[in-house]
Amino acid sequence: MATAKQLDDITECSICTEVYTDPRVLSCVHTYCLKCIEAWSKDKEPGDEVACPLCRKEFTLPSNGVSDLPKNFLVANILQMKELSSVESKTSPCEACSGGEESESEGQNVASVYCIECQMKLCQNCERGHKAIKLTRSHKLINIGEEIGLETLYQLMPPSYCDQHEDKSIEIYCFDCKMAICMMCYIEIHNAHKCSDIKKVHEDFRKQMASDTVNVAAGAEKVREMLESLEKEKNEFIGQTTKAGEEINEKAEQLKRMIDDHREKLMNELSSVKEKRMKEIESLREEIERQLMSMESYKKYVDEVRQKGRACDIARAASGLHDRADELLTFDVIERSLAGLGHADVTFTSSDFVIDDVNTTIGYLRMDAVAVREGKYIDQSELVAHAIIIKLVLFWLRLQ
Repeated sequence: MATAKQLDDITECSICTEVYTDPRVLSCVHTYCLKCIEAWSKDKEPGDEVACPLCRKEFTLPSNGVSDLPKNFLVANILQMKELSSVESKTSPCEACSGGEESESEGQNVASVYCIECQMKLCQNCERGHKAIKLTRSHKLINIGEEIGLETLYQLMPPSYCDQHEDKSIEIYCFDCKMAICMMCYIEIHNAHKCSDIKKVHEDFRKQMASDTVNVAAGAEKVREMLESLEKEKNEFIGQTTKAGEEINEKAEQLKRMIDDHREKLMNELSSVKEKRMKEIESLREEIERQLMSMESYKKYVDEVRQKGRACDIARAASGLHDRADELLTFDVIERSLAGLGHADVTFTSSDFVIDDVNTTIGYLRMDAVAVREGKYIDQSELVAHAIIIKLVLFWLRLQ
């Protein structure tokens, strides 16, 4: 049963963490309150690129601002269902008679049922009148405040209405424009286009969505493998830098009193190498995690649309969701970045001899980063750090 509590996870805005108010959906299929996305893009002008707060995918700000962003009709319908099944709805006023003369008792003005076709809350008196009128006696009524299955609510909901013609229901799908439209839209604009009854095409779109979610799920597995590979590289690199640091310390302890300042230099350079490499790894890891989060968000959203959406909801979202699936399955940039990062080995090689030179080394630090690109190994960089030992050590050794 779809209680209000069970619907919380799909009716809460991730920016304000409250129930959506006027939900708007971006091209990346993430949904936000209109007021929240307005605040997010307040410094932008129409035509500017704005990044999604969650996945950072950019979208173009419409000519009339965020108010032109498409509404998320699926979430809006769910919000209406959630409101109907809430305890608070049991005290809602009747929308048919509450604005007129007062009823005989206060209880008679409290709405007890909701008319699906009229989309109005009715009290007991208005309900009796609704059933008595020939034009409305066949309307479907549901009791307010009762727990009703989500699927049942979707079956009871009337068709969605056109954005351009608010009194016309959506009945047609235009293949040329990839839009779900009403009969008036067809007559005025789309009559020369390839169109079909929305009920005939929604199953094909549902199957397409199912295929896209399977492909995206497989792609998500590939991204997880990339993340695991990067994590392994990170752990190995940390282990090697730790080992190198231990070897540097061990060698430096032999001449501690004379070379503390040079050991510090070596450790600082090692830290610099580690910091640089870790920044590269963390930056790429964040990019991969964003890709994975987008895929998982996409799959969750499309599953909701595919399993619980009506024909018009599915037709409305099909084209954009299909395009988004294609985008999510493009890993070229990440794969190139991962290949370019390659594998890095950090080692410390100590010096086994002392030369009569103030710049004598006790060892050097080296990092060989190898990237795989088109089957070839490319040596990315080599870092050599030198530490100095003073002539007194050489003199002391000669005396021995």
